Amino acid sequence: MMKNIRALTHPEILDQEALREFADALADRAPEIERDMAKLNREPANRVVIADIFRSLHNIKGDAALCKVETAGLIAHPIESLLARLRSGEVRYTPLLGETILLAVDRLELVTEALLVGKPVGHLRLAALVEGLERMSLASQADLDAHATQVIESVTGFRPQANLRTSIVSPPAQPRQKDSMAADLLFFHSLALQFEARSPLFGGRTGRILKMVLDTNRAAGSPVDTAQLEAAVYMHDVGMMFLPEAVWLKVGNLSNEERNTLHSHPGFAAGLLERMADWKMAAEIVRQHHEMPDGAGYPGRLQGNEICPGAKILAMSDAFEAVTLKHSARGHNRSVLRAVAEVNACSNQFAPEWIEPFNSVIRRMVEQ
Repeated sequence: MMKNIRALTHPEILDQEALREFADALADRAPEIERDMAKLNREPANRVVIADIFRSLHNIKGDAALCKVETAGLIAHPIESLLARLRSGEVRYTPLLGETILLAVDRLELVTEALLVGKPVGHLRLAALVEGLERMSLASQADLDAHATQVIESVTGFRPQANLRTSIVSPPAQPRQKDSMAADLLFFHSLALQFEARSPLFGGRTGRILKMVLDTNRAAGSPVDTAQLEAAVYMHDVGMMFLPEAVWLKVGNLSNEERNTLHSHPGFAAGLLERMADWKMAAEIVRQHHEMPDGAGYPGRLQGNEICPGAKILAMSDAFEAVTLKHSARGHNRSVLRAVAEVNACSNQFAPEWIEPFNSVIRRMVEQ
């Protein structure tokens, strides 16, 4: 593998059309693998499911070779070797083995997305991933989980614990506010629950995001007013309810027209908040929570310090929840480790000064 290290750190794509063909094929196969891995986690000895996963990975590897996407082929090859040993019975399935395979599939998707738009891939730690997968493909059963732990830690920065399915379920107690603000918060919370009721996938999301946002703010020394953050969490997606459900509940790629419609949602909730005397900061947070430090966000294409701190915190927590939601639609509950790894891999999307406080919150959750 080392002779091909450049293909993992600075890949070159000579045929963009072939890359798009590979991306389309991967978009079909990756969800199949996740659904089958969910089955395998429930039935670890199911050889039919193992064979299906092996076939999917073999097809991805073949697609990569056909479309000359060397980077993808280098990632797929050791996963296929590992699955071949699993299929033959040489090694047995473990949750850590499954988590590592899913993490590698995540990286396949992320690197393909980056290559499509010409972004760098160094932050994805692909060389460490492939080296670790190669060691796993040769390891004994006794050493397999130890190698899997090393791979996960080297790629995500987090050491997996016994419970890989940890989730954020307990919202913090609401702080005491003056009567009018407390009444407003109760109303905002009721609107958030109305939004949650629009899809069974949204259940509990308000509490999960609220906990992440407030804990991240606290980890950084509480620079943002707690009540304003709480209001922003409750209201940030309420504007979705003013849009056609066919747009914001759509599974799959959006058209340009649908995307433009979706981009209008922060303005509705922000418009409501800014008309209320106590919630000007919350309105600003809501309006800006889809802005990005590199100016690629919406609706104002703000950059860097033009974006308020509260919006930066909410953006990371909202993205974490969105990543989890995306994969739950594939029939596989996203582990905390894989979700935070994907969020951290979103180069330039989040404010660098908030990444470590956010990670410290997730790290504490994983360790506990």
